[in-house]
Amino acid sequence: MKTRYLILAPIILLLLLIIPLVFLRNQTQKPNGNHSISSSPASLNPPPAYTIATATPDGIGKFFMGREIAQVMGHPGIGWLERTEREQEEAPSKAIDLLRLAPDTVIADIGAGSGYYTFRIASKIPQGKVIAVDIQQEMLDHLVSQSSQRKITNVQPHLGTIDSLNLPPDTLDAALMVDAYHEFSHPVEMLASLHTALKPGGLIYLLEFRAEDPAVPIKALHKMTVSQARREFEALGFTFVANNKSLPWQHLLIFRK
Repeated sequence: MKTRYLILAPIILLLLLIIPLVFLRNQTQKPNGNHSISSSPASLNPPPAYTIATATPDGIGKFFMGREIAQVMGHPGIGWLERTEREQEEAPSKAIDLLRLAPDTVIADIGAGSGYYTFRIASKIPQGKVIAVDIQQEMLDHLVSQSSQRKITNVQPHLGTIDSLNLPPDTLDAALMVDAYHEFSHPVEMLASLHTALKPGGLIYLLEFRAEDPAVPIKALHKMTVSQARREFEALGFTFVANNKSLPWQHLLIFRK
């Protein structure tokens, strides 16, 4: 009898150790309200849908949350982007100062175009980098040429697509969009791509001409209201941070991942 107890004792002790572990394992595998499904901003709720209607003269006939998407300014518009009056009309130097970028910031200039903002920002972040994203190879060719002429080494031209930045996850401290977002033909996909590329807590600086102000001499579809911008960005998982109203023609809206 004593021998049998000696044999059973280790078995009983082992069972007492295993049963609680199995119970805890089952509990941790149960779904709960705080369980994270995906880091994608559209994973928890379906993103807003696009609608199609007759295009207006400056639009593409595709609508997002009630806003018709504007036609894209092509590379022949470089002259307008580089106009001498731009500093007086838009105060880009002031806008860049308002970004308050750390010297080692990695920032994407999305819809970089001629590089008007790209090169001005590059000089402010000597230990950082500006990733100049555009979907037009002609714009990137211009950026490469200008980088060489100006001997600027911290600008990286990058070819995106109409629905993706094609950037690795968690690589950006910030992103800047200057009068470009309203032309994105796939804003849902682009914002989801941007959400992925930004580091946690990364910021978006959105510059758009003020649609609330009829005195701003820009075509209607190339302007945005604060309320419309907030609706779209917040629907895709970004948090509104601030609206700086000190520029002559534009909003400077800040969102956080």
